[in-house]
Amino acid sequence: MQSHPSTQSAWLRSYYLGRGIFSIAWVAAAVLFSGQPGAAAFLLVIYPAWDALANLADARVNGGLKASPSQALNVVVSTVTALAVFAAVSHSTYAVLAVFGVWAILSGLLQLYTGVGRWRQYGAQWAMILSGAQSALAGGYMISRSIGTVAPTILDVAPYAGFGAFYFMLSAIWLAALAWRSAHA
Repeated sequence: MQSHPSTQSAWLRSYYLGRGIFSIAWVAAAVLFSGQPGAAAFLLVIYPAWDALANLADARVNGGLKASPSQALNVVVSTVTALAVFAAVSHSTYAVLAVFGVWAILSGLLQLYTGVGRWRQYGAQWAMILSGAQSALAGGYMISRSIGTVAPTILDVAPYAGFGAFYFMLSAIWLAALAWRSAHA
């Protein structure tokens, strides 16, 4: 059962803000620990695992996994990705970047689909739609880098997370502005 639209909008503002803050912290940690293989490996595994948990929480608040099939699939894709990254970190950084590339494409398309579905009900989803599209494009770029000659590092993933942070924060601010305008209209 879904909540009142204003409660849902408040949830989305908080959700987007939390996702943005996590991504900012992740990028900072990636830059700080880029030279430490164990810490970088942990961060690379935790990023898609966090995405799985965040999508699960959001789907539950928005009617459950059955009511949000794109997020349910994103939970599965992100969980499988976290496991694949865990396996790939001991193999090669090229493999890790390829896994991230495939994940960025799939999760981006699923985020785009979720954003389009929410547009009518909540508005202000244009940033999430752009983020999903950009994620899919970034995935293609990561895959191309994963077959290059220069060994990838966590810093090849950091810009992707940074843009994610930007879009999540922008969405939170936009929804807050819409709520403020609505309350003062």
